[in-house]
Amino acid sequence: MARRSTKSIRNWARGVAYRYVPMMITCQEFEDFVIAYLEGELPRRQTVVFELHLKVCRECRDYLTSYKRTIEVSKRAFQEPGQQIPDEVPEDLVRAILAARQA
Repeated sequence: MARRSTKSIRNWARGVAYRYVPMMITCQEFEDFVIAYLEGELPRRQTVVFELHLKVCRECRDYLTSYKRTIEVSKRAFQEPGQQIPDEVPEDLVRAILAARQA
């Protein structure tokens, strides 16, 4: 029988728990609402539920922080073509932005 990793077990347990906590969304549902949340398009009730998930899920907080950073870097890349890219920006992200710019 294959052993499950600690992270895998933790994610499974979190998913089971989220199904039984009132007003809780899963990490997948959280990801589905990120753009609407950042654009201020979620209704108040969904915003409350989204932010509740943020309070209890470190992975989704990290995901949201990364997502916001990607948007910030992308905007800067398109606004100021000659600007130096910060060292912490992954090279594959830079290539993807440049490819999108050329398309």
